Amino acid sequence: MWFILSLASALFQILRNMVMKQLGHRLDDTINVWGRFTFLLPFAGIGILYTGIPVIQEGFWLNGILFAIVQVFAVVCLSKALKKGDISLVTALMKISLMLLLIWGYFALDEIPTPMGVLGVFLSVIGVYLLNVTHTRISLWAPFAAIFTDAGQRWAFLAAVGYVPSVVFIKKMAMLSSPVFAIFFSYLFCALLITPYTLYKSWRHFPGITRHWKSFMGLGFFAAISTWFGTTAYTLTASSYVEAIKQVDILLSMLIGHYFFQESAKIRLIWPGAVVILIGMVLIKTGA
Repeated sequence: MWFILSLASALFQILRNMVMKQLGHRLDDTINVWGRFTFLLPFAGIGILYTGIPVIQEGFWLNGILFAIVQVFAVVCLSKALKKGDISLVTALMKISLMLLLIWGYFALDEIPTPMGVLGVFLSVIGVYLLNVTHTRISLWAPFAAIFTDAGQRWAFLAAVGYVPSVVFIKKMAMLSSPVFAIFFSYLFCALLITPYTLYKSWRHFPGITRHWKSFMGLGFFAAISTWFGTTAYTLTASSYVEAIKQVDILLSMLIGHYFFQESAKIRLIWPGAVVILIGMVLIKTGA
């Protein structure tokens, strides 16, 4: 079940990103992120009405606050990375978060992946890395070398470091309550935390929300479903397995962009990375 949920989460994540890309061109990145956090809440609230209020165990609220801090930090860093750096370098470097998640999962969640599962995670990271560097025709070492020369890559590294504990904290919240309850309050804390910054930086764009309310509602719906599936999957297996399987969204995004939007992905360039990702997914599934 966790495997299917992870794939479904990746699919809705693609739809979420497509809407975010559309809104990013019309408004700006900051209010885009604010909208992702805020418009998710009504749909998560409906989920709570459907599933009911669970027993809330000790530690839930603290983990929620910690999640909001690291999640907002990661998102702001990623926004700066994409603004200052090459998107292909940023995307490739962000994949180190999976390796860090193996370590965090072991120490913070007592997750002990099997040797085959660890190999699958490594192959997934390598596959995504190959996918990005071959697609954009850059050298294998370019993303790491850019850490020392490019401010955008340093922000990307910080975003990766911040993203990993957010996975740990939301998984803890889900295990101390329920996935949908954890999602609602974790992103409520995120929305409250980022709202003052959004008002300061992007107050001019708030009137645009009424013009694009359908897009914001779609953004919230896709974000809520993707996060619900992903968080539920976290509670069923190692978080690193779930995140590794979700990397398939990059491959699917490139294929969708190529076939439906005439973007520049070339099959002959991305097939080596795609094959490695698929091998990694098979190893994770059989080794879980």
